Amino acid sequence: MHQVKFGIFFDFHTMPACPDVGAGFDAEAVTDELKECGVDYISFPARCNLGMAYYNTKVGIRHPALKYDLFGSLAKACARKKIALSAYVNVGLSHEEALLHREWCVITQEGYTYAPDRLNHFFRWMCYNSGYGDHLVEMIKEIVSGYPVSGLFLDCMNTTPCMGVECIRKMKENGLDWSDEKQLRNFSRATHVGMARRIAEAASKTRKDLMLYFNGVAYEDQQDIGNYLELECLPTAGFWGWELLPVCGRYLRTLGKPVLNMTGRFQKAWGDFGGLRPEAGLEYDCLYGLANGMRPNIGDHFHPRGDINKAVFSTYKRVYGKMRKLEPWMDGAKNLADAAVVHLETWPGYKSESSAKFDQCLMATKAATRMMSELKQQFDVVSANSDWSGYELLILPDFVVLDDAGAAKIKKHLHGGGRVISSAWSGMDPELKGFVLDAWGVKYLGPSPYDPAYFLPLEKLAMGMPDMPMALYDRGISMAAEKGAQVLARIVAPYYNTHWDGEHGFLYTPPDKLTQEPAVTATGQVGHVSHPVFTTYYNSAPLQLRQLFSNLLDLFLPRPLVRAESLPSFARVMVTAQPQRRIVHVLAYVPERRGGNSDVVEERIELRDKDLMLRIAGRAPQKVYLAPDLEDLPFEVINDYVKVRIPVIDGHAHVVFEE
Repeated sequence: MHQVKFGIFFDFHTMPACPDVGAGFDAEAVTDELKECGVDYISFPARCNLGMAYYNTKVGIRHPALKYDLFGSLAKACARKKIALSAYVNVGLSHEEALLHREWCVITQEGYTYAPDRLNHFFRWMCYNSGYGDHLVEMIKEIVSGYPVSGLFLDCMNTTPCMGVECIRKMKENGLDWSDEKQLRNFSRATHVGMARRIAEAASKTRKDLMLYFNGVAYEDQQDIGNYLELECLPTAGFWGWELLPVCGRYLRTLGKPVLNMTGRFQKAWGDFGGLRPEAGLEYDCLYGLANGMRPNIGDHFHPRGDINKAVFSTYKRVYGKMRKLEPWMDGAKNLADAAVVHLETWPGYKSESSAKFDQCLMATKAATRMMSELKQQFDVVSANSDWSGYELLILPDFVVLDDAGAAKIKKHLHGGGRVISSAWSGMDPELKGFVLDAWGVKYLGPSPYDPAYFLPLEKLAMGMPDMPMALYDRGISMAAEKGAQVLARIVAPYYNTHWDGEHGFLYTPPDKLTQEPAVTATGQVGHVSHPVFTTYYNSAPLQLRQLFSNLLDLFLPRPLVRAESLPSFARVMVTAQPQRRIVHVLAYVPERRGGNSDVVEERIELRDKDLMLRIAGRAPQKVYLAPDLEDLPFEVINDYVKVRIPVIDGHAHVVFEE
């Protein structure tokens, strides 16, 4: 299988009305440009979401304006120039085939084959249990056997649940209740996995070494089907945002497969032909991914006629030119982590059997990731299927309830000397009746009676905190400390709760009295906060809650891998390791909100004379320098840490500790 270094992901979704598709496409010129950019891998549609094929298909529908085998000419040019080519096939969408074969369409729960919003890409889906499934497999065979492709990128696999006769009968045959929402969605998810498996089996009969990725199938559902993973994340576009890459980067790197970091050159989203993001934003995405073990893959559109967008290709050259200089310190590097943020909900494509619950948990996970990143901690994000035993600290943000399997994993972690920080309902049983393990040292009394609640930290958590009651904002739980648990902060009650009494709206609710009710407790191995501090941080970012969490970290993770107090909160620090050396990556960029919903990174930020300390942990450095320029840095050893000062960070710096 090809190991990608630098990729470009080309969309080529072309309306049947386009009159000159491919008329100006020069495969030799395109691949020459790609070689100049340092690109060794591209993805290009063999069949797009409009149902148009760009090769000489005998199974599907070639675009009516295309006069030759466009995909074939590109495949030959790529093969000659040693550029790996993945054939893009949209699995869940094929609008022209849906138009001509209504019997292949999903029938939605509302009874639509065409949803009302006809300008939404997803207004009609394809049903894998109809004749379309067989048709699709034949197209896959045709592509793989007919062209020297290196892989398949199968898109939009997460179709909406289908109420068509084929699906209903299959559910009945399997003893499933189609009218039960959870069973219906689980069946839909199983259908996606089944289609992925059919594609993989059909492709592997012809080629054993293909790169296979199924976009929209839950990552862990395709662990034994595909052989690499890809994160589609256009941060300036719609629902992705700048918070997703930090979470998914730290999660995907734990799954044991090569990972591609697909960002986009667009100002908005796919289909934005005239949009080009600032170069610093693309650079940030690529560097962030590389510092998390992900190879860069920039999303782009090709003009239907085949025109080469010189401005976009020039951007690739500059961005990838910088990345290539860092390649010796990126290749094969593995991330190091002290801690892990636990996210138990199954990672879906865009839907799951419990999407509301997933969204709630993901919000808390994003906030925990942001807090940990702002505090320069080194951590992974782990799922229920991950091995949790290698971490000093587990963080359970807000909603991580424990079934028998989860409780067993926590017990094993604690038995090995590990520690836990949790909040709100985390650590409770799935029915929310109480805490599962005695190690928590708290008793659940019910929902918090206070709206709003305030807290006052006691001495061990008071560092850096204002001497005043501070708001917890979102409602949490009421709890009592059991014997052996220390109370580290207490609840302050308001005069009265927010409410309407028939005469007045009680909206001004100042703090009144310090109660004996704990807001934060700690046993020897578990610290617990009564309220959903991570969700609150996601919603309104009160810095006092981050300081509270930071003070808890000092108690439960007193010797973190990295210390970098002089770096600003927006700087990000990640540590990777190669044989005989560790690399500390420092990024200094800030996504800025502009207008209603546009977050933009326009410039690199320059920082000067910033101190950094890396825990030696038995790996004493012989030399410290900056990559890629090999500028030596003086260093000193202080209490099992090696300390360096970085003279200039121009958006990014990479400190190498040779050992």
